[in-house]
Amino acid sequence: MAEVVAVCRVRALLPDSGSVGVTGIDKRPVEGRVRARPIGLYGDVQADREHHGGYDQAVYAYAEEDAERWSAELGYAITPGLFGENLRTRGLPVSGAVIGERWRVGTATLEVTQPRTPCQTFARRLGSPPRWVRRFTEENRTGAYLRVVEPGELGAGDAIEVVSRPAHGVTVADWFGAANRLDGAADVGRVAAALLAAHDGGDVRLGDELLARARRAAR
Repeated sequence: MAEVVAVCRVRALLPDSGSVGVTGIDKRPVEGRVRARPIGLYGDVQADREHHGGYDQAVYAYAEEDAERWSAELGYAITPGLFGENLRTRGLPVSGAVIGERWRVGTATLEVTQPRTPCQTFARRLGSPPRWVRRFTEENRTGAYLRVVEPGELGAGDAIEVVSRPAHGVTVADWFGAANRLDGAADVGRVAAALLAAHDGGDVRLGDELLARARRAAR
């Protein structure tokens, strides 16, 4: 059974050498139940709102199984929240989720919108492992952003039920791999065309960022 291992939100804004000067990537597990709202979890914040947050990136989920693989590679535990995620999950292939599929978690309904794009703030959070952004990209285990379709409360131990899945079949990893021209990935034009057809047909509602990228790729 798929479940939530931990619910995480920002502990404190940390100084950062990036353009904003601070970062909200320091997420830590919280006890009890947390309200999921259209703009994110209650009490959570993003410092760089040009590139993070908003309705289509309200919640970020990362799989425990993928975190364990990174722990083995990096040589230290990737504890819940260390990657800046709001939900640490178990038993669900988060990067293998179909874009637009919906999860019931607690009393909230969440919808998969897009992959996470790694940045230098993420690298600095981990102590700047060599080539971290490229390594994370090449592994194509990005986790997924979600929008909050139905607000509600969720907490650690909640089951995650996939309540709907669009027929287009394009996963988070499919799109990320194609868009970044990773080895073995499908042609980005074909993947973009499938997403755009699903969007135009009402099978899925692509977020503004992904929609713009898919349109560019299709051209």
